[in-house]
Amino acid sequence: MDIILNVLNQTLVFTIPLLVVALGGMFSERSGVVNIALEGIMIGGAFVGVYFIYLMQLANTSLNPQLLLILSLIVAGVFGALLSLLHAFAAINLKADQTISGTAINMLAPGLGLFLAKLIFNGNSSVPFSNTFRIHEIPVLSQIPILGPILFKGAYITTYLGIIILILSVIFLNKTRAGLRLRACGENPQAADAAGVSVYKYRYIGVLLSGFLGGMGGLIYIIPISTVFNSDVGGYGFLALAILIFGNWQPYRIAAASLFFGIMKTLAYTYTAIPFLSALGFPSVVYKLIPYVATLILLAFTSKNSAAPKASGIPYDKSKR
Repeated sequence: MDIILNVLNQTLVFTIPLLVVALGGMFSERSGVVNIALEGIMIGGAFVGVYFIYLMQLANTSLNPQLLLILSLIVAGVFGALLSLLHAFAAINLKADQTISGTAINMLAPGLGLFLAKLIFNGNSSVPFSNTFRIHEIPVLSQIPILGPILFKGAYITTYLGIIILILSVIFLNKTRAGLRLRACGENPQAADAAGVSVYKYRYIGVLLSGFLGGMGGLIYIIPISTVFNSDVGGYGFLALAILIFGNWQPYRIAAASLFFGIMKTLAYTYTAIPFLSALGFPSVVYKLIPYVATLILLAFTSKNSAAPKASGIPYDKSKR
């Protein structure tokens, strides 16, 4: 039982960043803009967020660690949103190929991150920081059977933030006028424009939301697994895109898909602690391939039934109304 609880606790470390980034991608695509730049946005947001933490810790500020983490997440999200503006301008105003502009950001971000790190740290390509953000135990709540050890022991505040973002995403997308208009711009922008909705405005909102959540997701991914950042997020941006498709552009389905891939990722890293898997004797590389192989298999079987927004990836042209 302890092994199962530990695995589930570790699963959240991999699930939450996937969930946050995939939800960001959902907002962009539901507005009509394909955003494959999530990988680059994650890298950019993580770099700025980690560097902000480094500066605050270097200055020996008396900030509470959780407050520092929240501030760094906001900084990472804002930079991610600014980076996504490049993609939004190219895709919406210039009507450029959205795949190309997204790929350009994916190529720009890691190179720029490594260059700035070497420039700032005298040739060292990594940005260091101290991980003081882990919550050892939350009194009372940690004693709840099953859920207590999973959610309230050895957890990060980002876990609760990810759940809040999921709930807010559902409410915004399905229960608000702005969410309805954003979805309309991704399904039938001509009809939305005829009804007085600014398609450009809502597509910008969708892309900016994806950039903000993508930047936050990059930092959320790095904090629990390392104390240095070297402009790499392990392909999580691309995996988030796969989860977005597998989740059929729906928040709850995206959450379920994120949990599944989080479990697969956890098994890839904790198989030695699970007697059954450890006894199989497979090389470690086999287990590390599991999440990506599972992605390919599931996409092969589910992509035919996916219901992407009808106008996703198609630049809007008012003259075609």
